[in-house]
Amino acid sequence: MTGITDLNTLIATMEPALAPQRYVFASVPHPSAKMLETAKGMFVEKEGVTLILQDDVAQALEIQGDGPYACITLNVHSSLEAVGLTAAFAKSLGDANISANVVAGYYHDHIFVAERDALEAMNVLKVLSDSARSN
Repeated sequence: MTGITDLNTLIATMEPALAPQRYVFASVPHPSAKMLETAKGMFVEKEGVTLILQDDVAQALEIQGDGPYACITLNVHSSLEAVGLTAAFAKSLGDANISANVVAGYYHDHIFVAERDALEAMNVLKVLSDSARSN
């Protein structure tokens, strides 16, 4: 299935959804199988393996992480070759002084924002989407 590449269509139909879980980002030198199987995401860097874990899972595994973060999923199937979506929502969130940590999955983009900014971020994304629909 091919994802959408048209920027206006992506923004107009992005349907942001806020996950109920709290997340932390952590870096570990050698993750265990349990860490990897419970991670929402991971990325290997030269300094260690970055894990995105639910806060309660990180606590149970005694992993100290940065957070808490909320995860907003854009429920539009964006193509990995789409141009401008990340820039558009990052600019809108940045204009609202909201930091965005973005993870691109095969089907969707996932935006991690400080938990305290989650509701405001959802509002910013809704305004952006509404604006694209009116164009």
